[in-house]
Amino acid sequence: MFAEIKKRKPESILDVGCGEGFTLLRLKREHIGDRLEGIEYLEEAIELGKKLDPTMVIKKGDIYKLPYKDNTFDLVLCTEVLEHLERPYDAVAELKRVSKKFILFSVPNEPLFTIQRFFRGKNMLKLGDHPEHIQHWSANSFRDFIAKQLRVGVLRTSLPWTLVIATKR
Repeated sequence: MFAEIKKRKPESILDVGCGEGFTLLRLKREHIGDRLEGIEYLEEAIELGKKLDPTMVIKKGDIYKLPYKDNTFDLVLCTEVLEHLERPYDAVAELKRVSKKFILFSVPNEPLFTIQRFFRGKNMLKLGDHPEHIQHWSANSFRDFIAKQLRVGVLRTSLPWTLVIATKR
């Protein structure tokens, strides 16, 4: 993922659903981007992120209504978030709005993600299905989902994930 990001030479990056900011920290360590910001819904994750790096910019926010003007960031990241959302199409529209050009997504590659969870003994009663995942995409169905709003440039799978880098049309 980081090699793909570096190729695009983004100066400003927004990580939506950044959690504790681990991706932002790695971007900072690898000197990728001059302006790094995160949006997170959970207050506890924001507090932990601020403890990890007090200079990190993480704001509490909602993926459906980001507190930025149109075309603010060269790159918007959204990793392991969309599978949790009731309205992922609306979320993608909002990510597209604040992106100048690139958006990088990653989601679990189904059914491989669920199968590997089952064989690791996770959520056996639900046959490995993650209890917080309400969206399930294969690599191809996720590419098709993203292509409804964006131009898909890169599609990569790495067990058990699907990574897509898309651009505005």
